[in-house]
Amino acid sequence: MRTSGLVAGRHLKSGHAHDRHATAYYGVAPSVFHKVMEHWPKTRPAAPIEQTVFIDAGAGMGRAVLLAAEMPFRQVIGVELHPALVRVARRNVAAWRKAGRAQAPVRMVEADAVEFAFPAGPTVLFLFNPFGAVVMRRLLKRLAGVFAEQPGALDVLYVNDEQVGVLEQQKGLVRLFAGKVPRSRADAAADKQILDNQADGEYASAPHEDCSIWRWMGVQG
Repeated sequence: MRTSGLVAGRHLKSGHAHDRHATAYYGVAPSVFHKVMEHWPKTRPAAPIEQTVFIDAGAGMGRAVLLAAEMPFRQVIGVELHPALVRVARRNVAAWRKAGRAQAPVRMVEADAVEFAFPAGPTVLFLFNPFGAVVMRRLLKRLAGVFAEQPGALDVLYVNDEQVGVLEQQKGLVRLFAGKVPRSRADAAADKQILDNQADGEYASAPHEDCSIWRWMGVQG
């Protein structure tokens, strides 16, 4: 099973107009993922996890999808634009199921996040800094339309929240949590090994990830 490694955004070409806004492929540290997921129930979501769909936009090889599938979500969906990454992720999902690790229905969808058909009802949208401001604005506009009549139904969990300013500008989104979430010692060592072996050294690592949790509360009036 493969979910580690680093692929720079300039190498993630699918032929879609949004290719140039991709950041990079890099698997979220499991320790960071789990700590953010521990924070999420403290925000008092609209529905229990069993009634909530988990969606990872920019899912890459599916690390967050696999981790979420170990939890009792109603459904877990990974959305990824690059076909080669989707193929790897689907193999990973199949292996996860075979090993008995998937406790929720899980699937990978090859699609652009802005064009994806988001399901109605309680949803957690996970973002590990998948794209730049242009796509983030378009995605938030799309989500505002999908969830316009469902205040409280959408939560956004944003790890490495580089485009947090875009979320701050989106009417109807309310920030519920912001903080530096530390990596475990093992995850920090694994990240350092990957980044130390970069060909051109353009990405840096820190002992934590800046994270935030947001809820769509709707636009009044």
